[in-house]
Amino acid sequence: MTAPTEADVRLAVELVRGAGSLAAKMRTAGIGDSIETKTSVSDVVTAADKAAEKAIVDRLAAEHPGDGILGEEGSARESATGRVWTIDPVDGTYNFVRGLDWWCSALALTDGAPGDVNSIVLGAVYSPAEDAVYVGGPELPTTRNGIRLDAMPDVPLSHACLTTYLHPRKLSHPSGEAYVRVAARAASIRILGSGSMDLTAIAQGKLHLFCQHSVPDWDRLPGAALVLGVGGTTAQVEAGGVLWSLAGTPTAVAEAAEALTSDQSTSGTVA
Repeated sequence: MTAPTEADVRLAVELVRGAGSLAAKMRTAGIGDSIETKTSVSDVVTAADKAAEKAIVDRLAAEHPGDGILGEEGSARESATGRVWTIDPVDGTYNFVRGLDWWCSALALTDGAPGDVNSIVLGAVYSPAEDAVYVGGPELPTTRNGIRLDAMPDVPLSHACLTTYLHPRKLSHPSGEAYVRVAARAASIRILGSGSMDLTAIAQGKLHLFCQHSVPDWDRLPGAALVLGVGGTTAQVEAGGVLWSLAGTPTAVAEAAEALTSDQSTSGTVA
């Protein structure tokens, strides 16, 4: 794993803070006419998403023209250096549109195989509602506004608060059955609507396990970096015909991975 430079950390913090502040300002000014639907009524994009992504991309183009870019809203550039900046300008856009505070701007810097958690250099998340920047990675202890977070205490799945997202229509599908095998063993469940924000809460010990399928890199890598920076762990598991991404306390992640892939007949067993 590559350790980030001070310049990388500083730039990442400035990028997410700038993007999140811009999006928040645009929401205050009004974004009603700019809301577009992507894949469903709950999957939306706004002018703020696009403007925030452009602000990040423009600065990276000026300061790191050889680095690759992968943005949720379509920005893409091949890497000449092996480094890639993965950008989610507004994570939790439905919450953003509905006036809820659980949203953020997030990015991850990787150096190596695209999408591989082992290639993470750092992740950064800015929550405008808290005015808080989180930054961390495998070789960078996670901080909140520059203050180092405590190491993550290990928690078993039976004592863990699970954060996830699963469309209600999928509950009767094989993926829903796999999800239920995990949920049945957890202490509690929260569906809050922003993966990166959920992972900031896990990094702070407020929640314990992220478990969601078909997660794109921009929703997975920034927060995974924060979890790794406090001693947590991540995994990906095929179950129910989809790829599940896990992050959180080591024991909860291991037990969730086992539950996802266990025989359906054991789904009601609580550890």
